[in-house]
Amino acid sequence: MTTTLITGANKGLGFETARRLVAAGHTVWIGSRDPERGRRAAERLGARSVRIDVTDDASVTAAARTVGAAGGLDVLVNNAGIESRTGDNAVPGPADTTADTMRETFATNVFGPVRVLHAFLPLLGRSAAPVVVNVSSGLASLTRVTTAGTPTHAYPGVAYPASKAAVNMITVQYAKAFPRMRINAVEPGFTRTDLNGNTGVQTVEEGAEIIVRMALTGPDGPTGGFFDATGPLPW
Repeated sequence: MTTTLITGANKGLGFETARRLVAAGHTVWIGSRDPERGRRAAERLGARSVRIDVTDDASVTAAARTVGAAGGLDVLVNNAGIESRTGDNAVPGPADTTADTMRETFATNVFGPVRVLHAFLPLLGRSAAPVVVNVSSGLASLTRVTTAGTPTHAYPGVAYPASKAAVNMITVQYAKAFPRMRINAVEPGFTRTDLNGNTGVQTVEEGAEIIVRMALTGPDGPTGGFFDATGPLPW
């Protein structure tokens, strides 16, 4: 039986990914900052729940202890993430981006996955086929962001793309360091979730496709890559 932990899984892409992996036969842990929301989500799916706040060392350590005591971990999906927005739901551009904005975004989107990876690497190391999926964004692609005339080029924000570009670098470096693990970054696409005020152009079912596909990667699958549903993406 394959055991999977998904952070930020009580709603949105995390919840849909959990639903699909439960259907695929995985034992899934719903990771959630709010234990009650996590418990309700897990009950709906026939999954397990664990409280995990990726910005808090003690919370992540306790979650690793809980998952380890229950038998270990094979697949980690670093899905929890935030996007800074103003009161009118606008993305702050360069002139309005502060160090505090960057710090808040990086605390969840960058330091969070590193904190979770550090805590769960011992468990993944004991798996016969360990897999890590880091949920990134097409906005992390320097190639795409610098291609004029595209929606990616038109995105005005600084903090979110910078944080996801850092996630891509983390992915590459961990993949090199742990060649037995399959560690990849994925771009779900512009999906309707609370993260973007439900302004996305595709459903969570469509967005979760590449996350699920990479979570199901076998020992002979790719590692150190950046993918969306159509294939590899440019860095």
